[in-house]
Amino acid sequence: MRASRFAVRKERPFSNMAINRRTTRQRIRKKVSGTAERPRLAVHFSGRHVYAQVVDDDTGRTLAAASTRQKSLTGKKIAANRETAERVGKAIAEKLLAKKVDTVVFDRGGFIFHGKVKALADAARASGLKF
Repeated sequence: MRASRFAVRKERPFSNMAINRRTTRQRIRKKVSGTAERPRLAVHFSGRHVYAQVVDDDTGRTLAAASTRQKSLTGKKIAANRETAERVGKAIAEKLLAKKVDTVVFDRGGFIFHGKVKALADAARASGLKF
Protein backbone atom coordinates (compact mmCIF):
# COMPACT_ATOMS: atom_id res chain seq x y z
CA MET A 1 0.00 0.00 0.00
CA ARG A 2 1.31 3.44 -0.94
CA ALA A 3 1.93 5.98 1.79
CA SER A 4 0.05 9.25 1.80
CA ARG A 5 1.66 12.14 -0.02
CA PHE A 6 1.56 14.11 3.22
CA ALA A 7 3.55 11.45 5.05
CA VAL A 8 6.27 11.68 2.42
CA ARG A 9 6.36 15.45 2.80
CA LYS A 10 6.94 15.17 6.55
CA GLU A 11 9.94 12.90 6.06
CA ARG A 12 11.79 15.38 3.82
CA PRO A 13 14.07 17.86 5.55
CA PHE A 14 13.21 21.54 5.33
CA SER A 15 15.18 23.04 2.47
CA ASN A 16 13.27 26.02 1.11
CA MET A 17 15.74 28.89 1.59
CA ALA A 18 13.34 31.64 0.53
CA ILE A 19 10.83 30.79 3.24
CA ASN A 20 13.61 30.39 5.79
CA ARG A 21 15.04 33.82 4.91
CA ARG A 22 11.57 35.37 5.10
CA THR A 23 10.91 34.01 8.59
CA THR A 24 14.37 35.12 9.69
CA ARG A 25 13.70 38.60 8.30
CA GLN A 26 10.37 38.77 10.15
CA ARG A 27 12.02 37.68 13.41
CA ILE A 28 14.70 40.35 13.03
CA ARG A 29 12.21 43.11 12.13
CA LYS A 30 10.28 42.47 15.36
CA LYS A 31 13.37 43.55 17.29
CA VAL A 32 14.99 46.10 14.96
CA SER A 33 13.23 49.33 14.08
CA GLY A 34 14.49 52.76 13.20
CA THR A 35 13.58 56.07 14.79
CA ALA A 36 14.32 59.66 13.83
CA GLU A 37 17.36 59.70 16.14
CA ARG A 38 18.57 56.23 15.10
CA PRO A 39 17.25 55.16 11.69
CA ARG A 40 17.52 51.62 10.37
CA LEU A 41 20.22 50.75 7.82
CA ALA A 42 18.67 47.92 5.79
CA VAL A 43 20.77 45.93 3.33
CA HIS A 44 19.78 43.58 0.54
CA PHE A 45 21.84 41.50 -1.85
CA SER A 46 20.55 40.09 -5.10
CA GLY A 47 22.55 38.00 -7.51
CA ARG A 48 23.95 41.05 -9.31
CA HIS A 49 23.40 44.08 -7.08
CA VAL A 50 23.92 45.39 -3.56
CA TYR A 51 21.29 47.69 -2.04
CA ALA A 52 21.37 49.75 1.16
CA GLN A 53 18.79 52.19 2.45
CA VAL A 54 18.30 54.09 5.67
CA VAL A 55 14.71 54.18 6.90
CA ASP A 56 12.92 56.07 9.66
CA ASP A 57 10.25 53.53 10.61
CA ASP A 58 8.26 55.98 12.74
CA THR A 59 7.38 58.12 9.72
CA GLY A 60 7.95 55.44 7.07
CA ARG A 61 10.39 57.57 5.08
CA THR A 62 13.64 56.62 3.40
CA LEU A 63 16.37 59.07 4.39
CA ALA A 64 19.10 57.85 2.04
CA ALA A 65 19.72 55.01 -0.37
CA ALA A 66 22.67 53.62 -2.32
CA SER A 67 23.00 50.67 -4.64
CA THR A 68 25.18 49.28 -7.37
CA ARG A 69 22.50 50.26 -9.87
CA GLN A 70 23.80 53.82 -9.62
CA LYS A 71 26.33 54.62 -12.33
CA SER A 72 28.79 56.13 -9.86
CA LEU A 73 29.03 52.89 -7.81
CA THR A 74 29.34 50.31 -10.57
CA GLY A 75 32.75 49.11 -11.58
CA LYS A 76 33.90 47.39 -14.73
CA LYS A 77 31.89 44.29 -13.99
CA ILE A 78 28.50 44.33 -12.25
CA ALA A 79 28.56 41.81 -9.41
CA ALA A 80 27.36 41.57 -5.83
CA ASN A 81 30.73 40.93 -4.21
CA ARG A 82 32.71 42.30 -1.27
CA GLU A 83 34.29 45.09 -3.28
CA THR A 84 30.95 46.52 -4.41
CA ALA A 85 29.51 46.04 -0.92
CA GLU A 86 32.34 48.18 0.46
CA ARG A 87 31.64 50.89 -2.11
CA VAL A 88 27.92 50.92 -1.23
CA GLY A 89 28.71 51.03 2.51
CA LYS A 90 31.01 54.01 2.02
CA ALA A 91 28.48 55.81 -0.20
CA ILE A 92 25.56 55.34 2.22
CA ALA A 93 27.71 56.58 5.10
CA GLU A 94 28.71 59.72 3.17
CA LYS A 95 25.06 60.46 2.31
CA LEU A 96 24.00 60.08 5.95
CA LEU A 97 26.83 62.16 7.33
CA ALA A 98 25.87 64.92 4.87
CA LYS A 99 22.40 64.85 6.47
CA LYS A 100 23.98 65.03 9.96
CA VAL A 101 22.97 61.47 10.95
CA ASP A 102 25.79 59.44 12.45
CA THR A 103 24.11 56.62 14.43
CA VAL A 104 22.01 53.87 12.87
CA VAL A 105 20.58 50.45 13.69
CA PHE A 106 21.95 47.78 11.34
CA ASP A 107 19.36 45.48 9.75
CA ARG A 108 21.07 42.61 7.96
CA GLY A 109 17.77 41.51 6.40
CA GLY A 110 18.08 37.81 7.14
CA PHE A 111 21.55 37.53 5.63
CA ILE A 112 24.35 36.06 7.73
CA PHE A 113 26.76 38.68 9.10
CA HIS A 114 29.66 37.38 7.06
CA GLY A 115 31.33 38.21 3.78
CA LYS A 116 29.45 40.91 1.85
CA VAL A 117 27.29 41.98 4.79
CA LYS A 118 30.32 42.36 7.05
CA ALA A 119 32.24 44.22 4.31
CA LEU A 120 29.38 46.72 3.88
CA ALA A 121 29.08 47.22 7.65
CA ASP A 122 32.83 47.67 8.14
CA ALA A 123 33.04 50.20 5.28
CA ALA A 124 30.14 52.18 6.76
CA ARG A 125 31.81 52.15 10.19
CA ALA A 126 35.14 53.21 8.71
CA SER A 127 33.41 56.13 6.98
CA GLY A 128 32.03 57.42 10.28
CA LEU A 129 28.71 55.68 11.03
CA LYS A 130 28.13 54.27 14.51
CA PHE A 131 26.14 51.09 15.10
